[in-house]
Amino acid sequence: MDIKDNTFARQFEIMVDGKLLSLEYSFQEKKIFLTRINLPEGFSDEDFITNFLKNIMEIAYERKLKVVPILPKIALFFRKNPTYKDLLPPGIKI
Repeated sequence: MDIKDNTFARQFEIMVDGKLLSLEYSFQEKKIFLTRINLPEGFSDEDFITNFLKNIMEIAYERKLKVVPILPKIALFFRKNPTYKDLLPPGIKI
């Protein structure tokens, strides 16, 4: 998956059928706050979104970041994929 980290717009981006899918973020200390998913109109491929999130979790591992899920959709991702729970900061339970 070819994910671009657009640091200027503070979002991870990927093109899907010529349209932009993005996940907005913000940083605080060594934490990345995942704040908003922007989907192309009519896009509903949940498997693709899950793979997109898995790739972003791998980026967090590489950069040694803790992930703070702000969106319910991201929290649900952590519940369905417990292998990534070690990315959560201490004190955050999902």
